[in-house]
Amino acid sequence: MATKKVILNQEVDGLGAAGDVVEVKAGYARNLLIPRGWATTWSAGAEKQIESLRKSRQARQLADRDEALALKEKLEGSSAKIEMKAGQNNRLFGAVTAALVADALTEAHGTTFDRRQIALPGHVKEPGSYTATVRVHDEITANAKFDVIGKR
Repeated sequence: MATKKVILNQEVDGLGAAGDVVEVKAGYARNLLIPRGWATTWSAGAEKQIESLRKSRQARQLADRDEALALKEKLEGSSAKIEMKAGQNNRLFGAVTAALVADALTEAHGTTFDRRQIALPGHVKEPGSYTATVRVHDEITANAKFDVIGKR
C-alpha cells in the first residue's frame, strides 16, 4: 500500500496534533485530510515553516499561561452574584446553569467566559454560596465562588 507524508494543520483524532508530521495511506490523505484542510502535503520547506509556527505558538502559550495564572488568582479572590426568582419555600424557579455563571463571572471580572469552561458542583436549585470549577487554560483551573440570591 502506498503511503504519503503529511503535516497536520489541526488536531486529528487518532493521528496527532497540529504541526505533527505523520505518514498515512495515500487515499486517506488525498480524499479526506487535504481537501478538508486538515493537512498539507509534506515537503522540507513546509516542515521548516511549520517548525517556526510551532516555536511561535509555544512562546504565545507561555504568555497565555501567565495571563491564565493571573486570572486564576483574580477568580479565586472574589465572588460573583446571581439573582434569580424564588418561590415561597425559597426554592428557585429553574436552575442555575453554566451559562448564567459565565455571564455573572464576565460581568464581575470583565473577562469573557464561555459556558463550556465552567463545571458546576451539581444541580444548583437553592439560594446559597457555591463554587464552580473554571478552566482558564489547558492546564490551569480555578475555583470561582458565586452567590445565588433568591428574590421574590
